[in-house]
Amino acid sequence: MEPIGGYFSLELPKGKEYHKDAIRLNTGRNCLEYILKARGYKKVYLPYYTCGVVLEPFMKLGIPYEFYHIDINFEIRDRFILTADEALLYVNYYGLKQRYVEQLAEKIGERLIIDNTQAFYAMPIAGIDTFYTCRKFFGVPDGAYLYTEKKLDEELEQDLSFDRMTSLTKRIDVGAEAGYGDFRETTKALAGQPIRRMSELTHRMMQGIDYEQIAQKRRANYQQLHAALGGSNTLSLSLEEDAVPMVYPYLTPTNGLRERLIENKIFVARYWPNVLEWTNKDDVEYFLACQMLPLPIDQRYGEEDMNRIITLIIK
Repeated sequence: MEPIGGYFSLELPKGKEYHKDAIRLNTGRNCLEYILKARGYKKVYLPYYTCGVVLEPFMKLGIPYEFYHIDINFEIRDRFILTADEALLYVNYYGLKQRYVEQLAEKIGERLIIDNTQAFYAMPIAGIDTFYTCRKFFGVPDGAYLYTEKKLDEELEQDLSFDRMTSLTKRIDVGAEAGYGDFRETTKALAGQPIRRMSELTHRMMQGIDYEQIAQKRRANYQQLHAALGGSNTLSLSLEEDAVPMVYPYLTPTNGLRERLIENKIFVARYWPNVLEWTNKDDVEYFLACQMLPLPIDQRYGEEDMNRIITLIIK
């Protein structure tokens, strides 16, 4: 029986999730593990240009993988033929490659796995295993969504998230720097987790988000940066009508720009340090890992913030 009375819990609005029909899990990498276990793949082709945590489910399950190269347009460069028990994983980079995802789905079919961890708003394609993560787009401690027609015949426990909230609350109360250590600890704690159902806390938080307003803000910020920086950007990724990007990917041969931004408290991540170990200096992926700047465009920021970024880059 639910208790009546007593102290209050955190007050959270209860609306509709964006991916309300998906399977709710605890992490993106566990969505991938779910797919691998349910489908029984014997080998998967992965892009060199991806986060190192993608290997975790392969290590846990002992499933072989092989890397492939992409080109400067983030499209597959290598050629290969999949056998019946093999699959290919493609990352919808920055949420800007949905049309290419659709082409791959037509060509490869159900043995395609789409990693939409950078493309929360991209809708899944029928029959294509697709997964998303929550914390790359929103202020939540964990959580992921999975679309698949192949269900895993296991009873999954529900995750708990209350002890992963510190960085989120610290950033509000005492600032970004104060909570960064907690954020890193939470990230470490998510490694090696068993597949669990999304926690009730994260589920409730995801029900309280204004998805439309966030989409509009991200698109407006992206367009503002592109209007000012597009001419000096080596990349030519168009913002499609239905795209909601994670970042503005800015590629420039200018050295020291990342450091200048960070010194001025524009925190720019590196996608991804592991790529430097997996590839050679002549590879596109190595160049991207060194030089591509994922400029923040998320819902916390507006026109004045984008102007601050622009001024630091073009001065």
